[in-house]
Amino acid sequence: MYKIIVDSCGELPEEQKQDGHFQTVSLELEVDGYRIRDDETFDQQDFLRRVKESPVSPKSSCPSPEQYMEACMGEAEHVYVVTLSSKLSGSYNSAVLGRNLFFEENEDTKKQIHVFDSRSASVGETLIALKIQELEEQGFSFAEVVEQTERYIDSQQTYFVLETLETLRKSGRLTNLKALIANTLNIKPVMGSTDEGTICQLGQARGVNRALDKMVEMMAAKAKDTQEKILAISHCNCPERAELVRKKIETLAKFKKIIIINTAGVSSMYANDGGVIMVV
Repeated sequence: MYKIIVDSCGELPEEQKQDGHFQTVSLELEVDGYRIRDDETFDQQDFLRRVKESPVSPKSSCPSPEQYMEACMGEAEHVYVVTLSSKLSGSYNSAVLGRNLFFEENEDTKKQIHVFDSRSASVGETLIALKIQELEEQGFSFAEVVEQTERYIDSQQTYFVLETLETLRKSGRLTNLKALIANTLNIKPVMGSTDEGTICQLGQARGVNRALDKMVEMMAAKAKDTQEKILAISHCNCPERAELVRKKIETLAKFKKIIIINTAGVSSMYANDGGVIMVV
């Protein structure tokens, strides 16, 4: 038996939510002192309203090592943990500590546990979890699943376009002047992840639709063997925009499957209202 644990920055499709092999460990969010658990009770509309009205940036806190240790319990002999990038959150380090705690308290266990640093977020984690399940169902050994999944993470590309830069401005990751210029000129950056799992700007365009087109074109120019891959899109409260991205993708490349998911709590905090994330 196997179990795949994903922190709540990774959105699981409904099929996986109902699948007994998957479990989510929740982060917590805070807006002006109001704390929100990123689980099935998360209210995206209420959260976005609070973020918009708040003069300060929302914050997140990662799960405790004890939460990860508890998630590792059960009958599954193979346990895989997928966290958002260690460069963006302490979730990865907390998961590693939780793994170590489990082994300290269960010295005779035959359970094998591996923690993956996604070096991504949101549906980047989702795709990693689906890859693990695919490999497990194909009968690969624990070591082989780990090796092939790490190679998959190395090949993964994350892109995103934000409607607003306010959260980045409030959090101090963007100067007020740059945010003002971007808002005044309607310039939308095309962002992505580095190999190390940090955020970088890949390009920009005037207007969100042009930025999304540019994002898709950059992806299509770089992606290889797309017919063998799943592409995932997560959106923050903009399903029509995500569908337009999907249609644009289909004119440039053929994928095995394209999935679209609404962002949960942590991803909503990063993407903000109108943001679109794409991972392949």
